[in-house]
Amino acid sequence: MRLAYVWDSRKCIACMACVVACASANYPELMREAKPNPQWNWLAGNIRVIVGENGGKPELRLISCQHCENAPCVSACPTRASYIDRRTGLVRIDHSKCIGCKACLVACPYGARWLNPATMLPEKCPGPFCSKLIENGLNPVCVEVCPAGARYFGDLDDPESPVNEELRKHRVERMLEHLGTNPKWFVITG
Repeated sequence: MRLAYVWDSRKCIACMACVVACASANYPELMREAKPNPQWNWLAGNIRVIVGENGGKPELRLISCQHCENAPCVSACPTRASYIDRRTGLVRIDHSKCIGCKACLVACPYGARWLNPATMLPEKCPGPFCSKLIENGLNPVCVEVCPAGARYFGDLDDPESPVNEELRKHRVERMLEHLGTNPKWFVITG
């Protein structure tokens, strides 16, 4: 099994429901205390919002862990706290092994990890609540709450999964493909 995410940038209405749902579900204590994610100066969640310009038009990018098959964060981790889960193919963190050295934060070329201000340990997608959902065969909260139907989650090894259905129908991009990380986060662009 190789679980992956697809984000349809054409359908996204920039409502930020996925961002708020991720933060609320996975880090409720930080939301109650209004503690932001210090790396992104944003909600304490696993979805980073980047607004840029493309040919004079505003362009939104929502970035989470890319769940790379050749994950630099995994090879940089001195304690093997960062690892690829053999059951799901997702990149995970075992906080019981983490020493808080931040090597994984530095190694991630996508800037998809952040330091939890309460624990001083790295966090990333999937968060603790979403991990439980995924272990029970359910979608992560970002996929479930999207009112525009712009997010998909599924197994790349299953030809009938929602992810593969979308990948067959549309032109997609993967960020920084030239680095050889083989990310499993796809963006529909056309």
